[in-house]
Amino acid sequence: MTAHEALKTYFGYDDFRPLQAEIVQSVLDGRDTLALMPTGGGKSLCFQVPTMVMGGLCLIITPLIALMKDQVENLRNRDIRAAAIYTGMTYDQQKVALDNCQWGPYNFLYVSPERLESEEFRERLARLPICLIAVDEAHCISQWGYDFRPSYLKIAEIRDLIQASPQPLPERKGVEKVPILALTATATPEVVDDIQERLAFREKNVLRKSFSRANLSYVVRQTNKKADEIVHILSRVPGSAIVYVRNRQRAQELAAYLNEKGLSADFYHAGLSSNERAVKQEAWKKFKGERLEVKGEGTRIIVATNAFGMGIDKPDVRMVIHHDLPDTIEAYFQEAGRAGRDEQRAFAVLLYDPSQDKAKARKRVADSYPPKEFVSDVYHKTCDFLGVGAGSGQGHTFILPINDLCRIMHLPILQTCSALHLLTQAGYIDFQEEQEIQARVKILVSQREIREYGLSEQQNQLLETLMRKYSGIFTDLQYVHLGGEIIRRLGDEARIHELLVSLAQRNIITYIPHDIANTLNFTRERQTDIHLSTDIYDNHRQQYIEKLKAMVEYADNNLYCRSQLLLSYFGEIDAATCGTCDVCRSKAKG
Repeated sequence: MTAHEALKTYFGYDDFRPLQAEIVQSVLDGRDTLALMPTGGGKSLCFQVPTMVMGGLCLIITPLIALMKDQVENLRNRDIRAAAIYTGMTYDQQKVALDNCQWGPYNFLYVSPERLESEEFRERLARLPICLIAVDEAHCISQWGYDFRPSYLKIAEIRDLIQASPQPLPERKGVEKVPILALTATATPEVVDDIQERLAFREKNVLRKSFSRANLSYVVRQTNKKADEIVHILSRVPGSAIVYVRNRQRAQELAAYLNEKGLSADFYHAGLSSNERAVKQEAWKKFKGERLEVKGEGTRIIVATNAFGMGIDKPDVRMVIHHDLPDTIEAYFQEAGRAGRDEQRAFAVLLYDPSQDKAKARKRVADSYPPKEFVSDVYHKTCDFLGVGAGSGQGHTFILPINDLCRIMHLPILQTCSALHLLTQAGYIDFQEEQEIQARVKILVSQREIREYGLSEQQNQLLETLMRKYSGIFTDLQYVHLGGEIIRRLGDEARIHELLVSLAQRNIITYIPHDIANTLNFTRERQTDIHLSTDIYDNHRQQYIEKLKAMVEYADNNLYCRSQLLLSYFGEIDAATCGTCDVCRSKAKG
């Protein structure tokens, strides 16, 4: 089967978009490839098509759980077998997914980068028929990228492990060595070189599509009344919109304010459960047409933190507004690029209050990079809070209530979170914010004793189902999936929660409900001294300052085409003026 035949047969397209065919052929030739494509450029087909041609299993590494679920569902709807492993799945669910990929004719396995650090997962990986490794959001591997994630550094090791596998893997048709396809929508020239080095490319190979977006107009509005300006803009420009803010409280307050002004809006942030997020996403995706008022199906405006948008496919967004100054040009460009993916006219508006926003930018530096002595203090106070003594803790994972830690240990919240992230980059811990923690249950009485409690029919049904599905539930807390069969037998999640609470109140079970929580894993035993290298702290701090400075300069600019400025930042130095940004329009008026 050729690439064009696979494109038509499995995905229903007659031809590739610009650059897709070249990327697909590069992968089929067995070459390591870095593909630079703007948001909405069709990156997923660049690894999906060659996988279907080669006939093996593609390992996709992505930090975006929403994208994993969305793409797995889309592939299954096309009768293509795909699986995903992510936080919140039970051990049994993960094992089934890996068994299916090893023994069944599966084509795609999506995993988070943190999964690559598990020795058990790495052992299973060596037995899978992998023909291609796809690295989404590849800028995360670069120390010079804007969203560096230490776990991405394991990817080159994973390829070596797969390559050294003694298992016969006939599915790797025509490819002597497993190639890597790295994909990103934002990368400076320095990051481009760093990605290829970190992924141990056998030879440099970059395929890029211009980041220019002719249909997207960039605008900066100076104002000290941002909420009113948002109402003004959205009352005049119809269509679906995203408004980005920096914190959850502002997201909720601004969404309420927009509704008060007659604009259909909702809020979104990482503190919501997966069900809540899914409901809000679907309501927003349903909105169609050019309406301005509240009436009608779906939510017109989503007011969100940067947790929203990654991996969510909605091509008809007409407006992206930034209420607050982003940290980097990369983050701004990616978020603004979610407007107008249908190639129709769209707008990216940055609201800017020079005095206030510059003062906030300076404070961000201090909050993001607190003194090294403070970082060390946070480490030891966190260990004390969790009861981890000297020489212990390695391999243990804890739920970390940040508010309680800071209240009891007298620590400021923002700087403490930053310190925990710095300790993660330095390799002492693995701190993850806002992880969805699956419900856990342990049965405290024997099967014989259960009969003596006179339980209701539904309570008995629930316990019978749990005992059958989770063999260790009498000895340890088990992560339990409260969907599927349990919902079919007993009703919705709210009813199941009520049943579990009633059983816990009678001391028949221990029940820890589903929650959104911060997790902290000790990657080393507790250390006496903490050392933050120049690379982890000083260089990154200086880089953060420079990126924030570039963002401020973009907002202050009133002389040069905004599109030209953004493209030159990413190495496109010969781009033409756009003619549609606020600077170009101002010059045209004379």
